[in-house]
Amino acid sequence: MIDVHSHLDLYPDGLALARKVNVRNEFTLVVTTSPRAYQATSRVFGELQNIHVALGLHPEVLEAKFVELEQLISGIKGARFVGEVGLDGTPKFRKSLELQQRAFQAVLTECRLQGGRIISIHSRGAAQRVIAALAAAGDVGVPLLHWFSGGVAELRTASRLGCWFSVGPAMLTGEKGRSLLAHMPMNRVLPETDGPFTEQNGVTLRPWDAWRVCAVISEVWGMPLDEVEHQLRRNLTKLLQLG
Repeated sequence: MIDVHSHLDLYPDGLALARKVNVRNEFTLVVTTSPRAYQATSRVFGELQNIHVALGLHPEVLEAKFVELEQLISGIKGARFVGEVGLDGTPKFRKSLELQQRAFQAVLTECRLQGGRIISIHSRGAAQRVIAALAAAGDVGVPLLHWFSGGVAELRTASRLGCWFSVGPAMLTGEKGRSLLAHMPMNRVLPETDGPFTEQNGVTLRPWDAWRVCAVISEVWGMPLDEVEHQLRRNLTKLLQLG
């Protein structure tokens, strides 16, 4: 099983859960909210071979943790995965959007200078801005748009730019999420949970629950379940080869 966008470090029982995840999942990407969180999480999960930690600075906390931006940029050189980074244009965070934009552009520039990184990107309420930033930045590696919620036209533009997409059970519960999934390139889709901030039937999703998307993808794409599972595993292999 695969989860390419989890906040595993933020579960109440993070380390105990991580040991189970390390056995049950073949690959889990833990995105972090700040460089300091990245350092701490990397130490705690360091011996778990199937769990990988991404260096991030979440747009929701960027204003409060802007002093960590320099640490983020300098750390990209030694990080294979970057995330969670990006932009949030929803009303609660719109006031910091200009600051977010500066930080995101700096991240993309450094990723390009370092030869590209796998980047898990937040774009809620700011899909058009994120896509424009990616288009302007050039070859930054592999942009992986987490829980994309823009429009179909924006999705198609992102696809033409080479973006990948991670989708989770919570995203695919609604009609919009399923509609977007139908337009995503099959060879650039991967499962995620965004746990512990997501749930199904009142139960918090754990990293192995990302694999539930296979049934929905099978239905939306009209593809047998076993073929979906093979496709997602092939996609992961390709992603890791690119990054």
